[in-house]
Amino acid sequence: MTKKQKKMLKRILITFGLYVLAIVIKHTVDPTSWIQFVLFGIPYLYISYDVLEKSAKNIAHGQVFDENFLMSIASIGALVLGEYSEAVAVMLFYQVGEWFQSYAVNKSRKSIAALMDIRPEFANIEVDGKIEQVDPEEIKVGQIIVVNPGERVPLDGIVEKGESSLDTSALTGESVPRNIRSGSEVISGCINQSGVLYVKVSKPYEDSTVAKILDLVENATNKKSRSEQFITKFARIYTPIVVFMALALAIIPSLLDGQWSVWVYRSLSFLVTSCPCALVISVPLSFFGGIGGASRKGILVKGSNYLQQLAEVKTIVFDKTGTITKGNFKVTNVQAIGMSNEDLLDLAAKVESHSTHPIALSIRKAASSDLKMNDVSDIQEIAGHGIEARVDQHKVCVGNVKMMASQKIENLPEGNGFGTCVYVSVDGVYAGMIEIADEIKEDSKAAIDLLRHYGIKRFVMLTGDSEKVAQKVAGKIGITEVHAQLLPNQKVKDLEKILSEKQGKERVAFVGDGINDAPVLTVADVGIAMGGLGSDAAIEAADIVLMEDQLSQIVTAMQISKKTLRIVYENIVFALLIKVAILVLAALGITNMWAAVFADVGVSFLAILNAMRALRVNKIKQ
Repeated sequence: MTKKQKKMLKRILITFGLYVLAIVIKHTVDPTSWIQFVLFGIPYLYISYDVLEKSAKNIAHGQVFDENFLMSIASIGALVLGEYSEAVAVMLFYQVGEWFQSYAVNKSRKSIAALMDIRPEFANIEVDGKIEQVDPEEIKVGQIIVVNPGERVPLDGIVEKGESSLDTSALTGESVPRNIRSGSEVISGCINQSGVLYVKVSKPYEDSTVAKILDLVENATNKKSRSEQFITKFARIYTPIVVFMALALAIIPSLLDGQWSVWVYRSLSFLVTSCPCALVISVPLSFFGGIGGASRKGILVKGSNYLQQLAEVKTIVFDKTGTITKGNFKVTNVQAIGMSNEDLLDLAAKVESHSTHPIALSIRKAASSDLKMNDVSDIQEIAGHGIEARVDQHKVCVGNVKMMASQKIENLPEGNGFGTCVYVSVDGVYAGMIEIADEIKEDSKAAIDLLRHYGIKRFVMLTGDSEKVAQKVAGKIGITEVHAQLLPNQKVKDLEKILSEKQGKERVAFVGDGINDAPVLTVADVGIAMGGLGSDAAIEAADIVLMEDQLSQIVTAMQISKKTLRIVYENIVFALLIKVAILVLAALGITNMWAAVFADVGVSFLAILNAMRALRVNKIKQ
């Protein structure tokens, strides 16, 4: 409970005590009207001064129709009618409702606050043999920082010395620690569990993983969902309408039967009941809770609009490498012509020396460790084809079938069918093939099956790989639609075609690893990047970032989005039905003013409790 909430609770309790005392005196002593006015006026002013002040300020700024105005008019009207007890009750119950709302919002923020705990407070540097604590923002790239056991890693970097295990649960939701040693990459926000680590900083604080995640989460509430926008517009239209309805209820019947006090009282009860608090607070709170619950599971949602859109997704488009498969390529087969297999690998590794593609990394890993690069020049990457370079004055091309076709080489061998074939030519003559295999992630098939259970109708795989390899991978996990041998720009065009085929409010999501998928991620209705832990590109390009490299997290995200949206609709329907019922009862004079407020507070409280359910994320049912 915050200081502000404690102060408000104290005000409520004191007011309640004074209110009870005033009622007791009224019924035992039977004081005059003026004494009653003073007895009830003191607790009224004590509990309502801030509401009256806000209402006056808003009116001065032209913002007349809000809940402060409704409560001020209703309670002042009750005082004028001599209903002192009910004037206090109106404000007391209203403030109780506001306190519960504040408490609920604060509680839901704890999930976000838990994520905010990843913010590092200091970084250790060694100066003249002594450890000094400095602000992480003062550390420059290349400096060595010391991370002791139990401390949070303040900046991204590479371990220079030491071994330990890192607790990444605050970022990923996973409790299994990660073992690291000299040469391992570490990211900010993790907790060092055992040994002392000396880390060479690779990024300034403002570009660190922690800074990017915190910025993402802090700004998530700025992007409002359609449901939130609807409620905001609804409140703007609804409030003035009910004010004029209350005015009509006070004047028209009074002109007919002359019972002004009766109809004014009913109109004031009508006004009190009409306050749209339950809707205005519970809908944003539901989305806030959903985003908070997702963050606990290592799923970062950039706004409630994306959470709502995810619940409406009926088509999911997957990139293959690094998303469905592990992206851990290994050379499984080498077929050289006119040279040894080892020489072919070394030749390909030289050409691929500057590429960051996983296939290039696997070729370099399989080649000799002492490659001399002084005879390599004119390296040129051709998108969607491969790489060409001059090696010892010979033109060497390393790439796919399209690359070989550009060299007028046809009738290429296909390998064993599951791996990706990389072909090599020297001076336009075919020199051999290197086959590289990737592994399908263990949870891929189960995740696809669960997504189908959650209502996904269409699964599509986009890949630059061969049709044969792509179909084999897709067949193993249950994807029936495959678009293979695509260039990067063709992936965007294919996704745009898929988007044009969707029906009604259906949404299309794209899932990639965030490394080479930025254009496609931005085109999709919902861009989902996997393995965001340590990936700047993923955090920048995607709408939803899965910190763990697991497809099952998409299922969790889908579960959270659907649950959140269900809670939102429950609250809207429940609040509107009860609101209409109480408005009718108030207009008919069946319910009095304090009972109307009590019912309104009750509706708000129940809606808030329901919204809080969005914070809880149940285990996925297999």
